[in-house]
Amino acid sequence: MTKVFKFLLIWLIFVIGYEGYAQSKFRIVCVGNSITYGSGLKDRSRESYPAQLQALLGAQYEVLNYGLSGATMLKNGNKPYWRSQEYQQVLKSNPDLVFIKLGTNDSKQINRAEMGSFVADYKDMVHRFQELPTKPKVVLLLPLKAFSDTKFGISGTYLKDSLLAMVQKVAYDEQLELIDLYALFGDKEDLLADKIHPNAIGDGFIAERLKTFVLQKYRAAKDLSGKLKAPVKKSSFYGYTQLNFPFNGHDARIVSPKVQAKGMPWVWRARFFGHEPQTDIALLERGFHIVYCDVAELFGNAEAIGIWNDYYRFLQNLGFAKKAAMEGMSRGGVYVYNWAAANPDKVACVYADNPVLDLKSWPGGKGKGPGSKENWTAFLKAYNYANDAEAIDFKGSPIDQIKAIVKGQYPMLHVCGDQDEVVPMAENSLPFAEKIKAAGGAIQLIHKPEGKHHPHSLPNPQPIVDFILKATGY
Repeated sequence: MTKVFKFLLIWLIFVIGYEGYAQSKFRIVCVGNSITYGSGLKDRSRESYPAQLQALLGAQYEVLNYGLSGATMLKNGNKPYWRSQEYQQVLKSNPDLVFIKLGTNDSKQINRAEMGSFVADYKDMVHRFQELPTKPKVVLLLPLKAFSDTKFGISGTYLKDSLLAMVQKVAYDEQLELIDLYALFGDKEDLLADKIHPNAIGDGFIAERLKTFVLQKYRAAKDLSGKLKAPVKKSSFYGYTQLNFPFNGHDARIVSPKVQAKGMPWVWRARFFGHEPQTDIALLERGFHIVYCDVAELFGNAEAIGIWNDYYRFLQNLGFAKKAAMEGMSRGGVYVYNWAAANPDKVACVYADNPVLDLKSWPGGKGKGPGSKENWTAFLKAYNYANDAEAIDFKGSPIDQIKAIVKGQYPMLHVCGDQDEVVPMAENSLPFAEKIKAAGGAIQLIHKPEGKHHPHSLPNPQPIVDFILKATGY
């Protein structure tokens, strides 16, 4: 036996390991409770989300289901995952990726006295998995929405009001990727026969989302704080790092994803930052940045556009994509469209939600809507009008700038409550959409038949997310 052959043999034994075979497949381990296990399904071996994920990913992957019905993250909960055979199997599984979906059972009243330890226990589990010989990536899954406060002792209210924030804190503190299954099921109560456990179709939605995550080709996001000359304050935006800093005397913010999509795509949020954040969170998951620069209350006038022009140039120097996905809720619609009209080549798409498109409608109250006396006074000041009579011929609303808006050839999406009592559709989105289409523009409306001005967005933002992903090429 030559020295070279001996060396190769020793190296082969080292690679194969003591168990006798090499791990040739990418191994994904699913840690969780009865939802992961597949309780209530006719054939959990085929219909649970880990099983469906396996079918979607194919032979190059191995997906292992270590779900345990009733399991808690709490070490001192009524049924700790820590003390289970499944937990021991995870430790021996040599995973490359671990999905953790625990927390639903921790919401039970019987576990409330121990909830002060939830974050510490969660972090401990993360560390145990990260320290395994294979050094797996650990990804957190927010619990599904529970449509009951009593079924199986699980509290949907406690999940929403308290537990989600705890999981997001773990993700922020440990800088872990986070997948929002809660919002994914915001409109899927019919897929949860017992208000808690999804049926096979529901599990399919989870599997599809996880498949997209596994196959995404992203890189770690850059830390932008060192590039900002102004004093920077870091905080958590639902588990993501938010940078707060002054920009030319205005409040500015950048929220960074954990992983960054190629080309550094971004959403420019106008007004009401953080309100109904589900679309922003979903896009952060997919590698988008969320940015904001406060120009309230200038109602999209020349000064506001000038400030945003400067902010845009600043973002370009940081490496952001040339075109932004614009997002405007309520009066934010004026800001995004007026800037887009002035900068048609810098816009990838516009998502507007119950948007103000005619300032005479709101805050003016010159139509059927009530308007706002206080904000109308601020509008007059922003545009240097002394009184209502001077403003009667105002032509600076988005509805007056159809030609400039259509010039950008970007798609537009409006989510609107048909019963909007503050910003009437008949004076805003409906005539705006007609004019856009007549001018050759591309716009679609999602109607909420019983919807009023609030709440904005959709419980499950997927239609909005899909629109932005398609418009930006992702």
